[in-house]
Amino acid sequence: MHRDGHGLRLRALVAGCLLALGGARVMGCSSRDDSGLCDRTDVALNCGECGLACKSGESCVVDRCVPALVCENGQLDCGRACVDVSTNGEHCGGCGVLCEPGTACASGACVPLPSKIEHVVLISQENHTFDSYFGNYCKALAGSNPTCNEGPNCCEAAPATEPHGASPELLDDLNNAARDRNHAMACERDQINGGLMDRFVTGSTYVHTPILEQPCSSPHNWAVADAKSVATYGALADKGALADRYFQPVVGGSASNDMYFAIARFQFKDNDSYPDSINSGCAMPLPVKRVSWKGRKTIGDVLIEHGSSFASYVQGYGAAVDAWNTNGKCPIAPADCPTKTFPFNLACKYDAGDVPFQYYAQFTDDPKRMKDYDAFAKALAEGTLPEFAYVKAVAVNNEHPGVASISRGMTFVAETLALIEQSAYASDTLVLITMDEGGGFYDHVPPPPPVPTSYDSDDKNMPVPYGTRVPMIALGPFARKGGVSHVVLEHSSIVKFLELNFGGPEAVGALGNRDAYVNHIGSLLDPKTTGIVVPEGP
Repeated sequence: MHRDGHGLRLRALVAGCLLALGGARVMGCSSRDDSGLCDRTDVALNCGECGLACKSGESCVVDRCVPALVCENGQLDCGRACVDVSTNGEHCGGCGVLCEPGTACASGACVPLPSKIEHVVLISQENHTFDSYFGNYCKALAGSNPTCNEGPNCCEAAPATEPHGASPELLDDLNNAARDRNHAMACERDQINGGLMDRFVTGSTYVHTPILEQPCSSPHNWAVADAKSVATYGALADKGALADRYFQPVVGGSASNDMYFAIARFQFKDNDSYPDSINSGCAMPLPVKRVSWKGRKTIGDVLIEHGSSFASYVQGYGAAVDAWNTNGKCPIAPADCPTKTFPFNLACKYDAGDVPFQYYAQFTDDPKRMKDYDAFAKALAEGTLPEFAYVKAVAVNNEHPGVASISRGMTFVAETLALIEQSAYASDTLVLITMDEGGGFYDHVPPPPPVPTSYDSDDKNMPVPYGTRVPMIALGPFARKGGVSHVVLEHSSIVKFLELNFGGPEAVGALGNRDAYVNHIGSLLDPKTTGIVVPEGP
């Protein structure tokens, strides 16, 4: 009776336990029974209870010794079934050795699966917060912190009023094109006010930027688009996955944030530096520091080291190169450019400051890495698309406030997506769409604390403060359909994903910057389609 009762308890233990073993798990029971006398994963010696070894010609099935099957061709009897342990993911190299998700059994060992994501396209638009675009798309109450992850009911709507009681303006094409908002580092830091988010409309002590003398606090900073004004983005969020905790990595202007796409760390504030490259004097005639950094490793270098390639596809670059090579002069804005009011007449011309890889000497104006946007369609058609493509529109097409309409920017995004979807790359490409920074617009969610200075610090070795939330949408066959991610993400998370996807786990954190600290983008991806396991955390 005692033995039978003990056997029943052991059956319960054996039926429900797994022991981790490197990249595999051994199916068996707890490593110690209630008496603590033996290792029950060693079923050859302890079948069901300590010291009960099966006889020759027997095998242990759960907790009993039964006659072994006679298996041929190197197969083993694993639970009354002959199994080829060289290829079986549940019995890899031996009975009960289970390969972890993201691995497969090959020659009796669990090995990582190759990623099915063979190409990544990043489309970087400009200067809008999450609330300004998705404040009316999302339906959960502001501040409710929904835990569900599917559809508009699982992300927070913009509040009815900001902390001082002001209601938002309607952000539409006319409003967006009418004015830029102050988004200098000092201004955004003051607006955020230590996470109180209460100085966007009133209360800021910061007055203007060096170029655009806009007040830091303004009623125009509190603006939310209706469903019609951002219809394309709403439809894309339904089709793909939306991140509602994706933040610009540093308070301040576009160029400082763009650098995180390349190197995942602070390089300068606002737009204080500019690439020393073709057309640089045309786009930024002010005495801004021009740089061509040497010896700084970027994600581009990591990709090349692991046998992958990348390129930037930028509107207006071809015209800039032609003008420079012809007479060393600046290009003329196209005749159909809808505005001439943007600073330095940049609305329809190439701006090197928006292309992060142009700042690094190893890639500056390299024809393999720097291309006109028209070459993007050609690469898709000819089968020459690099593994990573950075896509940038001129200001009039990238939704920049003060110059661009929202609808014109959405048209650029939609046309770029159509090029991909109609190409042979549609089945193996992940598309990521985000804003480089929030543009000074109000957002109700406070930024997270800065990362430790061991991973990122400013030019005074001080912590780098996060800016406001910005939209991020993942699209293609690898995105969670209709998913909403609440995981804190930022531009460096994209760098971290590129390292993992094209370099493998050993390449993660290769830059030693924020890429070694921030969260992965796995919360935006469907693990059933990616082939590899992309974590959600760090």
